[in-house]
Amino acid sequence: MRVGVVKEIKPAERRVGLDPSGAKALAGEGHRILVETGAGAGAGHRDADYEAAGAVVAAADRVWAESELLVKVKEPVAEEYPYLHAGQTLFTYLHLAADRPLTEALLRSGTTAIAYETVQDHTGLPLLAPMSEVAGRLAGQAAAMYLQAPFGGAGILMGGVPGVRPARVVVIGGGVVGTQAALMSLGLRAEVTVLDTSPSRIRQLEELFSGRVRVLMNDPHTLEAELADADAVIGAVLVPGAAAPKVIRREHLRLLKPHSLLVDVAIDQGGCFETSHPTTYDDPVFEVDGIQHYCVANMPGAVPWTSTKALINATLPYVQRLARLGTDEALRSDAALARGLNVADGRIAHPGVAAAFRDLPASLRQLSAAG
Repeated sequence: MRVGVVKEIKPAERRVGLDPSGAKALAGEGHRILVETGAGAGAGHRDADYEAAGAVVAAADRVWAESELLVKVKEPVAEEYPYLHAGQTLFTYLHLAADRPLTEALLRSGTTAIAYETVQDHTGLPLLAPMSEVAGRLAGQAAAMYLQAPFGGAGILMGGVPGVRPARVVVIGGGVVGTQAALMSLGLRAEVTVLDTSPSRIRQLEELFSGRVRVLMNDPHTLEAELADADAVIGAVLVPGAAAPKVIRREHLRLLKPHSLLVDVAIDQGGCFETSHPTTYDDPVFEVDGIQHYCVANMPGAVPWTSTKALINATLPYVQRLARLGTDEALRSDAALARGLNVADGRIAHPGVAAAFRDLPASLRQLSAAG
């Protein structure tokens, strides 16, 4: 199969969908690998490294046009929509439930689109987990930085000092992102509370943290009480394939102390705070009603070497399966991969995306296969 890798052009994105070691593995299995010039530079990989691995380095338009399987990191942006075409499988993060223009572009193009974030097996979301781990840890670091006064915060040191209390961090959601955010915040010596709605997950977190973190059932009364005491709130709520639920409404902001910080890690899925909107590393923070909001989309893009390696460790076996079997057979034979199918044959094939855009065509057959 012809497998293509293009350079990411989303702002501040430096990761790459396949590194030279992955290219070598695929080439060794007899596949033809096309890599856009400079695709790996942001993650520390030279064109010469890809060529040594057996790949052909070429211009973007050739890679898009000739690839039967195109491997990316982030969803195509508007400048890339014209490259989408039938007969090609796109394998990348998509987050379609928060992106109607891309969903419509994929439907028009006839591209088969498989989303990393909805591939689901018995362990959970194996292709989302590594980037969730990165994003959760970065969220803890962001909280520490943006609580500082020069960055608009209340001037609180995350870990405090002897005789002065540390920052109080509330993490909403106890999944992969929330767990990693709590671990990082705890490592920085903050007082940490995790809120979740799953009794079984709460028990797991209690065992994991051994009393070093308060783990509470998230109900309206508890949420309001914790917000009133928080210096930083990290939103880590995810519904696979669907838009993130709004767990903090604008009226909740009045409960927070002035210059408190909200970190919305769910922003790629539309955000879990009502007052959130996407920001970038160039301009990461904005204020609403005296409350600082950090809503950087694509947080793992800040550490491209680490993120690229962690991502490819997870995605390469699926890329190899798609290349070896072809898309249709790979989807038929792998239930986890089938759940990643978001768009096929000009129709939406994932229930979360279909629920977000009920006026767009959806395939009942594909929804059944992926469900």
